[in-house]
Amino acid sequence: MQVELPHMEKLPPFKVALDAVSREFGHSLDFSSKVLKEAKKISHDISPETWGERVDLCAEPIVTIDGETARDFDDAVSVDTLPEGRWRLLVSIADVSHYVRPGSAIDQEAYHRATSAYFPDRCIPMLPEELSNNLCSLVPQQDRLTMTAEMIFDREGRREESRFYRSVIRSAARLTYTLVHRILDLKDQALRQEYAPLLGPLERMEQLFRLLRTQRLKRGTLDFDLPEPQIVMDLEERNIERIVKAERYASHRLIEEFMIAANEAVAEFLEGSGKHSIYRVHETPNPEKAEEFMSLLHNMGFQVPRMKGHVFSPKTFAAVIETIRGKPEERLLNTLLLRTMKQAYYDVKNKGHFGLASRSYTHFTSPIRRYPDLLVHRILGQQLKSDQPRMVSRSVLSKMAEHCSERERNAMKTEWATRDLAAVYFMQNKIGEVYQGIIANVTKFGVFVELKDYFVQGLLGLRNLTDDYYIFNEKKHCLQGKKNKQKFQIGDEIRVKVGGVNLVRRWLDFSLEKPI
Repeated sequence: MQVELPHMEKLPPFKVALDAVSREFGHSLDFSSKVLKEAKKISHDISPETWGERVDLCAEPIVTIDGETARDFDDAVSVDTLPEGRWRLLVSIADVSHYVRPGSAIDQEAYHRATSAYFPDRCIPMLPEELSNNLCSLVPQQDRLTMTAEMIFDREGRREESRFYRSVIRSAARLTYTLVHRILDLKDQALRQEYAPLLGPLERMEQLFRLLRTQRLKRGTLDFDLPEPQIVMDLEERNIERIVKAERYASHRLIEEFMIAANEAVAEFLEGSGKHSIYRVHETPNPEKAEEFMSLLHNMGFQVPRMKGHVFSPKTFAAVIETIRGKPEERLLNTLLLRTMKQAYYDVKNKGHFGLASRSYTHFTSPIRRYPDLLVHRILGQQLKSDQPRMVSRSVLSKMAEHCSERERNAMKTEWATRDLAAVYFMQNKIGEVYQGIIANVTKFGVFVELKDYFVQGLLGLRNLTDDYYIFNEKKHCLQGKKNKQKFQIGDEIRVKVGGVNLVRRWLDFSLEKPI
């Protein structure tokens, strides 16, 4: 049920509006006393006497690399060189399955939530903080139980072999994307001296990352690099200071590349075992939608790659992404291309991952915040002949995958809603001001305009276009005046005035400012 706040001139505090969104999408802010009590009873003893057959990786130069505000560090990485130009990549993931047993109160709540949900001012975690930010989090200089994917690559970055085992690590440092960017890309001498013991391992990571990325691009992976909005807040006052384009460095891609490599290796191993598992599936786009997108590209003057018998392969779309790279319309067209794709989901049937051009893919690398990853850890644990309990039947696992897919979609909608809400609050004091923008999308009820000064969008509705009667051309993605033939189409620059904010619908209302 949608929870609507009243439309009023003075908006309620941002925190109140965020709480309403949380209730609207069914997110629980707190854990039950039963879950919290169970979490507190979990042993924190990680002494060597408790390791059993775990592999000791505490001497490895393993590090975590995350965002500045992250607190749940669930993956750590290390890279070594081997003879004949080969590489060894270690991806060690928090062993949540060791602590969260099937059927426990924590497990039942984690399954219900299925994913962590992220708000501008908070995270609603899948697991209680005793686990997510403490015992399972791979904090530096502390022994932590992990599940490791060890992969060997040849000198060109092609995976030759992989193996998986339970392990213990001691993260050498908690690094951030910005810090690694300054060390590797900007060559910050002060930081390079401060982190001198890790300089070699970081440079090896960068070299392997480049090789793996090259191999993925060769096979046709879709190299989207869509910028995301970063909502900068004064957390004490709960006010929004600004909304900007989030910085994205090679260090972000480095970690993504290593996680993709681990997820593929685990998926292939489990598929080869013949046991049922969960896969991350991304199916081929609908041909009609793909044709429509290609037609739009053609109408905008871009050279469209040829298809054989209207068959759309990942390489077809990869070519499109390269065609529009660096163009003013790049972000908008990439967004439309993304909408052309089907949504990824979880399934017991391996149907491949179109976007990654991957034959077999799963989610293994984030068990602190995604329940499917926890399930994959349990399934992998069984294959490693550990003390993991028997997994559920294939039919039950299928229903669990469906539930996780639904909860993931709900979390995404929540995140989009909070972003829209943040834009409303940020722009509430800018009513009447005029901005330059670019048309991001065209619909039958108006055009969505993204402002150049701020990373926000608003609606220029048909009711505000009073100079003519405008007709929506769905194939050409444009509005065209019946008399004056004035067009509004994707990628056009436009001047708009902020007419108002709508809290219930969570959008900005624009009017047209002449000249166009």
